[in-house]
Amino acid sequence: MQTRNRFFDDLSQLMTNAMGVAQGAKDEAETAFNSMIDRWLANRDFVTREEFEVVRAMAQKAREENEVLKARLDALETPVGTPDR
Repeated sequence: MQTRNRFFDDLSQLMTNAMGVAQGAKDEAETAFNSMIDRWLANRDFVTREEFEVVRAMAQKAREENEVLKARLDALETPVGTPDR
């Protein structure tokens, strides 16, 4: 009975080691894949979320300023002596 326990202990140890190697390979594959994706995205000139949000805020501010300037221009273009629109 002693040899049988030794056999199962060795088999258990082998499986544990195999799982460790598999986990290491998985981690290495994920790292390599993430690096590949990062390089691919960097070559595509995509903007980051932060850059997008900054430009979006600038566009919103420009729209608001444009509306104010349009209202001022409309007021200046109103002929003298005619009622406001």
